[in-house]
Amino acid sequence: MYSLLIKNITIVNEGIQFKGSVLIEEGKIQKIFKEEEVPEINVQKIIDGNGKTLLPGIIDDQVHFREPGLTHKAEIYTESKAAIAGGITSFMEMPNTIPQATTQELLEEKYKIASEKSLANYSFYLGATNNNLDEIKKTNPENVCGVKVFMGSSTGNMLVDDKKALSEIFSGSPVLIATHCEDEETIQKNTFKYKEEFGEEVPLIYHPLIRSDEACFKSSSLAVELAKKYNSRLHILHLSTAKELELLDNTKASKEKRITAEVCVHHLWFSDADYDKYGTRIKWNPAIKTIKDRDALLSGLKTNKIDVVATDHAPHTFEEKSNTYFKAPSGGPLVQHSLVAMLELFHQNRITLNEIINKMCHTPAEIFQIKNRGFIKEGYQADLTIVDLNSPWIVSEKNNLYKCKWSPFDGITFKSKVTHTIVNGNIVYENGNFDESIKGQRMSFER
Repeated sequence: MYSLLIKNITIVNEGIQFKGSVLIEEGKIQKIFKEEEVPEINVQKIIDGNGKTLLPGIIDDQVHFREPGLTHKAEIYTESKAAIAGGITSFMEMPNTIPQATTQELLEEKYKIASEKSLANYSFYLGATNNNLDEIKKTNPENVCGVKVFMGSSTGNMLVDDKKALSEIFSGSPVLIATHCEDEETIQKNTFKYKEEFGEEVPLIYHPLIRSDEACFKSSSLAVELAKKYNSRLHILHLSTAKELELLDNTKASKEKRITAEVCVHHLWFSDADYDKYGTRIKWNPAIKTIKDRDALLSGLKTNKIDVVATDHAPHTFEEKSNTYFKAPSGGPLVQHSLVAMLELFHQNRITLNEIINKMCHTPAEIFQIKNRGFIKEGYQADLTIVDLNSPWIVSEKNNLYKCKWSPFDGITFKSKVTHTIVNGNIVYENGNFDESIKGQRMSFER
């Protein structure tokens, strides 16, 4: 490892912004200097940050990198590389791969792959099923981010629908429970209704009516009910409706809550008014819903009912997505563009820079109890992102790094650009160039 000085840069951290410098040694932040203390230090590398902004590295608590078993769509290597280019230094990946990560042995196999391939820091969820409670109870809270429960079927068909199994998971999990909440019975009823009307050629605009706000609220309500009954640590993933905000509390700081929630970038960016333009490229589960829902989610984020912004990065090939409604899979690639998309909302005066950093860096670290990451603090791992807030660029196939080679943001101009991403003190990404010689680390948790 080399010593590194990032100097003369605007630092954003813990609700304040100031001009300063950061000294990094042995992978950790050794010293933070205020502007008047610009140091004369002998270091091996220097980054002059004049005109740029230094952020803690982004922590994405929900991605699908498709390895093992679905590597025609994505791989841990390709998607972690795209994440790094987007300023994400740490990710938590989902279990609906092939085979599904529903045993400790299969989970550890994914960790081994990541140790050899991932450019970013990593953790993996153990997947819950109707009958793997014993495996869930074996989960080590110190080195596994959580248990994922699909309370609605999505890609991978890992639906947990047995009420007894759900009660046992919520009462017995030693780690945070992250839930996909959509009520399957409601979805099937709505599917039947629209198939009766349209047959197999249901227009995409009915996607948010099939995977409706009722389906989301019914399932989220059940998750909250179980969490309160058993005092579980619950994290509700990818909220998509205004109504679900009724279930959430903002009277406590996020790190003090037993029930927290996440919103994804696409639910803050798109609405059902965009289906005609983007088609199946913006088909996600849960579905993108109304403008009212979109705006309520942003409000819920700003008022601390929602705790985290993530991506639910879930790539499919463009050929797979270019199908009719029922044949096109749900999900899309986002990790390379999540930070710059949120910064676009900042430029539109819809959210502050401090709020973005809180919800994409600080709060994920706090609620998952990640050890020594998510903040620009002396003694913490040097996971850092440098952005130029005034460097417009256009998203295209030529500059995206996803294995699937498309993005729902294709053709969109973003005002901000990630110029550097530093992982454990190593400059992994610098102005379009990568240093892949050192891989990311397995995250640990203070639980």
